[in-house]
Amino acid sequence: MNCDKIKPLLVGYLDGELDDEQIRRVEEHIAVCRECSAELDEMKRVRKILRKMSEPTMPDAFWQQYWNGIYNRLERQIGWIIFSIGMIVLLSFAAYYLIEDFFLDPKISLLLKFGIGAVILGAIILLVSVFREKMFAIKHERYREVDR
Repeated sequence: MNCDKIKPLLVGYLDGELDDEQIRRVEEHIAVCRECSAELDEMKRVRKILRKMSEPTMPDAFWQQYWNGIYNRLERQIGWIIFSIGMIVLLSFAAYYLIEDFFLDPKISLLLKFGIGAVILGAIILLVSVFREKMFAIKHERYREVDR
């Protein structure tokens, strides 16, 4: 039998998953084939090393810090969502009354309305831009985990 048919069976041979006929064929082949025998020995060696390995246990302080970090992030996200909703509601009312009382007043000149509207729109764009830039910087800060 050639190596191409035996090599896929080697792991099953080690795991005891082969039937009697397959076991016989693998054992006959590795008795005469140095390459497959060496591969089987290497698999056994790797398995022995892997069995000796263990998962490191983390101290309780690590897990406490981890969970506190998650709770803090969730609290901040919920806080930002509620804050944003509140600001949207307040700004909507302010915009409504500004439009109703100022921009729809026929006594105020069109040039003054345009100037004040431009200032308000520019301020909003600048605030959104600065806020977005700060959020991006916070999110992508490389040294966030470094103690200062």
